[in-house]
Amino acid sequence: MAGLRFAELQSRPMEFLDFTSVTLDEFQHLVPPFEAAFQARMATWRMDGKPRTARRFTVYQNCPLPTPEDRLLFILVYLKTYALQVVQGRLFGMVQSKANRWIHLLLPALLAALRALGDAPARSLTALAQRLGVSEEDATTMVTSLEEPAPVATVPATASAPLLPMTGRNGGSSAPKTLLHRRTVIAARKRTIRSKMCSWSTPC
Repeated sequence: MAGLRFAELQSRPMEFLDFTSVTLDEFQHLVPPFEAAFQARMATWRMDGKPRTARRFTVYQNCPLPTPEDRLLFILVYLKTYALQVVQGRLFGMVQSKANRWIHLLLPALLAALRALGDAPARSLTALAQRLGVSEEDATTMVTSLEEPAPVATVPATASAPLLPMTGRNGGSSAPKTLLHRRTVIAARKRTIRSKMCSWSTPC
């Protein structure tokens, strides 16, 4: 089945940016280190994750990701949209099981390429501070400000407001719970059923 291809998408730069979060120039800059990391991994490992002991990796005729650009596009689209694997597979013309293999194969290659370019995410405050050229205290302040939740606007009791902002974040409902086994509830339910049956058939 046909799927998304770099050769087709590159002619629409804005759509390409929407799919990947990178421009075409940034993408082309990333292709060589990404492909080098991919080939280095494939020299040691097979597609199924087992060590390579026999023939070297080659792109077979009906490969869903035949070019370095298609492989990089595949993993960038996955990271941008974070789609279900079955959806990711459908986008690129493969079944879910193959999409799963490609994702696990290409993620380490992308991380290796980003590290080679010095663009991999910082994994500690020390590394972040060094990259930004600031003290660890300043880096801590930056991270804390990014993690703070947005302020919740308070609504006066008399004001008319939509229901959603009035609901609690994760708390249980404050509405009284109806106990379905109570006698009054059972009697009311029987009356309702009886009246419906009467309206459907002859008058009671």
